[in-house]
Amino acid sequence: MFTNVREQLRTTLDEIAEAGLLKPERVISTPQNSQVSVAGQEVLNFCANNYLGLADDPAVVDAAKEALDRWGFGMASVRFICGTQEVHKELESRLSEFLGMEDTVLYSSCFDANGGVFETLLDAQDAVISDALNHASIIDGIRLSKAQRFRYANRDMAELEARLKEASDARRRLIVTDGVFSMDGYVAPLREICDLADRYDAMVMVDDSHAVGFVGPTGRGTPELHGVTDRVDIITGTLGKALGGASGGYVSARKEICDLLRQRSRPYLFSNSLAPVIASASLRILDLLETSGEARERLRANTARFRSEMTKAGFDILPGDHPIAPVMIGDAAKAAAMAERLLDLGIYVIGFSYPVVPHGQARIRVQLSAAHSTEDVDRAVQAFIQARG
Repeated sequence: MFTNVREQLRTTLDEIAEAGLLKPERVISTPQNSQVSVAGQEVLNFCANNYLGLADDPAVVDAAKEALDRWGFGMASVRFICGTQEVHKELESRLSEFLGMEDTVLYSSCFDANGGVFETLLDAQDAVISDALNHASIIDGIRLSKAQRFRYANRDMAELEARLKEASDARRRLIVTDGVFSMDGYVAPLREICDLADRYDAMVMVDDSHAVGFVGPTGRGTPELHGVTDRVDIITGTLGKALGGASGGYVSARKEICDLLRQRSRPYLFSNSLAPVIASASLRILDLLETSGEARERLRANTARFRSEMTKAGFDILPGDHPIAPVMIGDAAKAAAMAERLLDLGIYVIGFSYPVVPHGQARIRVQLSAAHSTEDVDRAVQAFIQARG
C-alpha cells in the first residue's frame, strides 16, 4: 500500500519545492542567542522569538540547573494523577498575579492551551467569533468544538459587530483574537473589542503569546497596553517566546473557567505535566521582569532603529512599533532567495510564504531582540541593502 502513497507524497513534496515553498530546517550548533552558529558559520540571529534575550541568560540557566537538582527532570504523569509539584502551583499563582487574572492553568504549549479552551467552554448552543488572522492553534481549537463559528476581517470592528449581531441567539458568545498577529506585528484593538463585548454580552479571549513580557508599560501584554486587563476573560500565552524561549503554555482566566478546564480540558488531562525545570526557571524570569525594565527598553530601541533605517533605505515594512518587522517581498521564491543571500552575508532570517501567509504576500519576518546591539541592528540593515542588489 505505501508504495503508491510514497509516490504521491513525493509528488506533493516536489510541487512544494518547485513553488519555492519548501521550508528546510537549519541546524544550530550553539545555544540560542543573538549570534549563533549555522553550518559552521557565525551569524546574527534575527528570526528567533527571543524578544528579551532570556533564552541563554546566565541567571535563567543557573535557575534551571538548581531546579534539576531540587525537582528532578520530569514528572512522568499528568497533573491530576501524580504530576503536580509545588513549583507548578507556584508558577500558576505568579502568572495570575503578573497578568492580573484570577487563576492560571499550565499546559505543555500554548497550542495545547488554545486547543483545550473552546471544546471545554462551548457547545452547539454557543458561538465563537474569531479574527480572520488568528493563530493556527486558535483555528484548530475552534474546530474541536461544536460551537457556531463566525469570522471577522482582521481588526475590523464593523465586521465584528455584524458577527456579534448574527450570534445574538447563542447562549454564550466568545470573541477571540491574537493580541499581536505574528506575521504582521499588528496589535489587536482590545479596547474597542471589549466595548463591543460589553454591548453584546460576550466574553473576550486573547492569545498574547507575542506580547507578554515586553508589550505594555510593565510587560504585561496587550490588555495592559490598552488598559483593559479587568475586561478580558481569558488570556492564553506561551513560555516559549519572551519568557525564556523553552516550552510550555498557560490559560489565565476567571477562576470558574480555570476550574472547569482542570476537569474537562483534554490537552490538560491527557498530556504530561510541564517539566519542573521549565516551571522553576520561569519563576526566575518573572522575578527579572518585575525588578527591571532594562531589557524591554533595549528591545524598544532596537526595534525603532531597525524600522526607521529600513524605511529610509526604501524597504516596504508593515507599519507599527512591534519587534516583529515584516519586510514585504511579495514573491515566495524571491523571499526565499533573499533569505539565502542574507545568510551568506551573516544575517539569519527566514522567508515566510504560503500557507503561513497568503499567496502574493511573502515576506522576511525580522524579529528584534534585546540581545542585539546597536551594531548588530546596523549590520542587518546594511546586509539587506547589499542583498537587494
